[in-house]
Order: sequence, then structure tokens, then C-alpha cells
Amino acid sequence: MRAGIIQSCYIPWRGYFDFINEVDLFIFHDDLQYTKGDWRNRNKIKTPNGLIWLTVPVKYKETSQLICKTEIDYSHKWQAEQINRFKNSYIKSPFFKDALKLLEEGLSYADSTISQLNIRLIKLICVYLQITTPLAMSIDYAVTGAKTDRLINLLKKVGATMYLSGPSAKGYLDENLFRENGISLEYKTYDYPPYSQLWGEFVGTVSVLDLIANCGPRSREFLKSLTPNIVSVSVK
Repeated sequence: MRAGIIQSCYIPWRGYFDFINEVDLFIFHDDLQYTKGDWRNRNKIKTPNGLIWLTVPVKYKETSQLICKTEIDYSHKWQAEQINRFKNSYIKSPFFKDALKLLEEGLSYADSTISQLNIRLIKLICVYLQITTPLAMSIDYAVTGAKTDRLINLLKKVGATMYLSGPSAKGYLDENLFRENGISLEYKTYDYPPYSQLWGEFVGTVSVLDLIANCGPRSREFLKSLTPNIVSVSVK
């Protein structure tokens, strides 16, 4: 079984959904430390005036707090601000209503934590993109250990025989531990074709809502990386 494990992100880019689509089980690794200024609570959209951030305000109390315990700050009406910004930027896109509906529905539940909101939106977008990969939470497996040991323990608990990793992890994963535990290891590649997009030169590293607003039901055609994954550990 192929498994992938990543922290949840706020309305992530298309590579995140390509990653989910490539595995048999995707696990949100949200019982890890929350990191400020990261993708956990924000992402970019394209506007007539360039890229801007859509940011969910959170209550950051201490460096040790977990992603799954990080509360959203509802002291001002940021949801309406985000929706208006999205409308102003994408109203001329051919499938604007599809993307707006996903964003509005995701924000309508007033989830208490950033993890809950991220996962709700990711699930909604997966349905739209016809991605049927089962989704799970690492916290449900009571995993112990740190770094690669923690990943190996989680992979063994779910019965995974292959782990798909993001490319940035190559610098710190202990690949020998995968060999010792009989688990194959691949690194995801992110190499995508451009699509018709508003507002000047093409930018691919924006929220997947940009792809949906511009391509609608054809979004899946632009979802798969053009480059095969890099096989680092192969266990027969």
C-alpha cells in the first residue's frame, strides 16, 4: 500500500492534490508543532495587482502548540474579507462560481481549529476533483518517536509498503531506516503544464482554487506531474 503523510495546508496548490491522488492512503500529520509564516493558515491567489495572501488569523500562544490545537481567531470578519477579495480577483474567470462555492462552503462552518478548516476545504476540493483517496489523521494512531522514526512507526501502523514523500524531505529523512523496515521510498516531483489564467504571466504556485476558477471540470487534466517520481529506496 502506498501512503503519503503531510501537514494540512490552507486551500493548497494543485501539487498537494496530485500528491493525494497518487497514494492509497493520505494522512494529515497535524499533531506536529504549528509553524508561523507557513502554509498552515495561508495561501496565495492571483489578482490584477499581483499575488496576495489569503490568511486565516489564528491564536498563537506558544511555540510548542500543535497544528491540530491551533485555534482560529474569529474576533473580526475575515471570512467576508477573503470572499470579497476572491470575488474581485476571479469574477471574470469562466468557472468562478465553482471555485467560489467551494470557498464559501468551507468557510461557512466556523471550524474551531485551523486543522479542521484545512481538512474540510481539502475534502470538498477532493470531491470536486474526483479524488477518492481515503484520508486519515495521524493523531488517531497514537504514534511515538521523532523525525524518520515517527514516520516509520506510523507507516507500519497503517500497513504501508511504500512511502511517498515531498522532495524537500530528502535532506533530513534517514533512508536507511526505510530499508531496514522493508518500506520503499519515493520523492514526489512537481512539474505541471500551464493553463489559461487571468492577469498576466502564468503563475503555478497559487491555491488550487485558481486552477478550478479557470479550468472547472477540466482541472484534473492539469493535475498530474509531467515528471515521474524519484525512487530512492526500492524494496521487493
